Amino acid sequence: MELQEILWQKDGICTDIEMYFHSNYRLNYMKDKEQMYILFRRGGVVTTDTYFNSLSIGKWKKYTKVQNVFLKLVLQGKFYVSLCWKQKIRDKFIDQELKSRIVDTAEKQELILEFPEEMSGMLFFRIEALEKGGIFYGGSYSTDIPPEEIRPVKLGIVICTYRREKFVRDNIELLNRAILENRDSPLYGKLEVFISDNGQSLDEYKLESSAVHVIKNKNAGGAGGFTRGLLEIRRLPGQGGITHALLMDDDIIVDTASIVKTAAILALLKDTYLDAFIGGAMLRADQRNIQVESGASWNAGNLISLKSDLDLRLWENCLQNEQEEYREFNAWWYCCFPMKIVQENNLPLPIFIRGDDLEYGLRNMKTLILMNGICVWHEPFENKYASFLEYYIIRNRMIDNAFHFPSWGKREVIRALLGEYRREGYLYRYKNVDLYLRGIRDFLSGIDFLEQTDPELLHKEIMAAGYKALPAEQLEVPFLNREYERGCTEGHSRFHELVRKFSLNGYLLPAKHVRTVPMAHPRPEFVWRAKTILFYDIVENKGFVTHRSLRKFIAQGVQVLGTIAAVLLRYDQAKKSYQSRGKEITNRAFWERYLGI
Repeated sequence: MELQEILWQKDGICTDIEMYFHSNYRLNYMKDKEQMYILFRRGGVVTTDTYFNSLSIGKWKKYTKVQNVFLKLVLQGKFYVSLCWKQKIRDKFIDQELKSRIVDTAEKQELILEFPEEMSGMLFFRIEALEKGGIFYGGSYSTDIPPEEIRPVKLGIVICTYRREKFVRDNIELLNRAILENRDSPLYGKLEVFISDNGQSLDEYKLESSAVHVIKNKNAGGAGGFTRGLLEIRRLPGQGGITHALLMDDDIIVDTASIVKTAAILALLKDTYLDAFIGGAMLRADQRNIQVESGASWNAGNLISLKSDLDLRLWENCLQNEQEEYREFNAWWYCCFPMKIVQENNLPLPIFIRGDDLEYGLRNMKTLILMNGICVWHEPFENKYASFLEYYIIRNRMIDNAFHFPSWGKREVIRALLGEYRREGYLYRYKNVDLYLRGIRDFLSGIDFLEQTDPELLHKEIMAAGYKALPAEQLEVPFLNREYERGCTEGHSRFHELVRKFSLNGYLLPAKHVRTVPMAHPRPEFVWRAKTILFYDIVENKGFVTHRSLRKFIAQGVQVLGTIAAVLLRYDQAKKSYQSRGKEITNRAFWERYLGI
């Protein structure tokens, strides 16, 4: 059974060759129609100790029935071929050649070699050309296993989308070409796609087929969209034979090889790991060799993104990915789990966005399998900013912690509120403080608030209450790159920090500056004594402007004190309502009513 194919760089997916092969460049990467191959000069060397083309043997052996591993290579010419192994143990790297063989063939030929058993870390291979003109056409890793030991797997991909028509069209075209309409794919006939169209803007007649289903859905956020897809799978006769759900964001870039590899893992899982989740790492869409997250821990809201900022062109970082650490969930940009988990009374929480994926993971995930080569590319979050999220961030954090971190109590809520008031107030983003206060108040209304509130109407109100970014030409403050760079990098002395602290970031001093800072993650010290601030998104060339108002700052301070009093009086009661009545909002009957099905 094939475990994973040797992959090649692909236009539109990833073209960074070092994510696939390392070489001494005495060779050329060639393409004949759709067939990629490597043409060697004498002395040319290529190795696959890389993110996509190494084999995570330690994880394959831990979680699956894999006992032996074979390497298939398709070659023409004279080569020295090595089977190799690398592992990191504490701060030391082990790098060994396990076995080797000289291959000399005038014709294109398949070569099968077996790796030694009892290995952990990563397996890979090395090819050195002993003569010029040799060609490497590709290959795969596989294992020997009786057919009766291979579990049947059928994936139901669930995509939640809101008016991202091009991303959805592109990803469906990719799935059609690589799997759904490709009889040579190992997943042909073993995959269906369920698209929850929250914006009701997709042309279902152009997208739908026997394996692609478009469901017009109420805009109840990511939670509502993904839950609708799961419900649609459950409504199929015999569940359509679907064994696992694979939840994916609508705006990702994905190589279908990740999906094929996911299915191979599922087919070979040991009995003890049948309830395992399989997660895909998030890589940056603008720098496709940089990993943003590979699994995460919630930590009561102080989110820890694991294995972040790794340059995956480096084999040392690929080995770091092999080291497992404590993790609590995988985001729903790529998250696969058994459909047996999706019971009528075990559906996600209706919290729209921010926290739905982590709560479902905290509730259901015992094991998370993460493996090099299973990933998606996504726009990095520091390039994204939305004012309205302030509401969902605090409200949903309180809801999630009520279920899973009940010790996170009134003191922590008050500390978070005071931090938000100080930070956003110093930035004159008074609307954000209002949204934060509203999020806390809505939590204090208890579980009845979620049960009885129309999510579409609420979201429209929340969107309208935040700041809206406008094109540069419509802004009252002109964008100057010099000021923007200054707002990103300017340093300040210890004395200046003390003055800022005792002057409330300049509120007690005359205002005299116009500052420009990044829309996402601005620092209050860069706007000290500003009278006007331009928050700018340099990627989208949009921004919004805020003005200093001591009156608003003081008035919101009074509201903060009132909200603190409400927290002290009502927090415990609200938390108990979620803990005791949580099943009321995670069952099928509730969701069908909530979504208007």
